Order: sequence, then C-alpha cells, then structure tokens
Amino acid sequence: MPKVLPEAELLVIGVTSPLLVGVYIDGSLVRSYEKDEKASKALPEVFHDVRYRYDLKAIYYAKGPGSFMAIKVTYVMAKTFCIALNIPLFGADAFLFNGNRPIKAIGQSCFVKKGGKITIERGGCPGEPAIFELPQRLVRKKFSTRSEPLYILPAV
Repeated sequence: MPKVLPEAELLVIGVTSPLLVGVYIDGSLVRSYEKDEKASKALPEVFHDVRYRYDLKAIYYAKGPGSFMAIKVTYVMAKTFCIALNIPLFGADAFLFNGNRPIKAIGQSCFVKKGGKITIERGGCPGEPAIFELPQRLVRKKFSTRSEPLYILPAV
C-alpha cells in the first residue's frame, strides 16, 4: 500500500541570504529550512526533500525586491515545480516577511516601502538591516495570484 503523505503548502523567502523555506500544514509552520548557499544550489535540495515528505498543494514566495538573481532563480524554480505538480504559485512582496524594514539593494542604496509604494533610496539603509522570518501562520489572503517577480532595478 502506498504511503499517504500529509498535505502541505510551501513558503519560500529567497530574496537574500539565508534562503528560508517553510512547510505549512493547515496554515501552521511545521518545518523550516535555512540555507546559506545560493538559491540555485539550495532550492533543488529543499524541493527534493519536501517533495518526498509532503503532498504539496501550493507554493507561496517573496517575489521581491531583493537580489535580482536570487529572485529570478527562486521564481523559475518555484514556477517550474508548480507546473510539474499542477499546483498554484502565489506571491507577496518581501516586506511582508521583515517587518517592513529597508531591504539592501546595490551599493549604498536600499529598497523601502512607504504608503504601499516601493522605491530605492540612496545613501545607505536607515535603521536595522532587514532580517527575514518565516511566519508561524500562513495568511493566504496576503498573497496574490499575480506571482511574477518584482524586479525594481536602479537606473543605470
């Protein structure tokens, strides 16, 4: 008789290092992964492990802003996984996972969110550096089916 896997949802925060991945059952965090490697190395390992432990029903992810390459790799891998498993992909901006603190951008600039608008500020990031955390509860209504990456690039 085949083993019945518990139904779960996955949340990936891959906008900066470390990469954070949470497994949620009935909306509650039941397992977490924290990887200091690049997303291109860490995500396949985590997805492989999760795939054989859980019956995934959806993937949620922080779609940006943050590291351009980390966002791109996270999106491509999550989207591919969702297509292969025929499950939905949902996205939310990364400020949801760091208490709305500034997020490091290129050089001496950072991404900030004020009044619902995300911009780049130059001259250093005010306050504490952005520390990302997996929420204990997955609040689905804070995510959108518009899961395309949120690339905010500075003018060259």
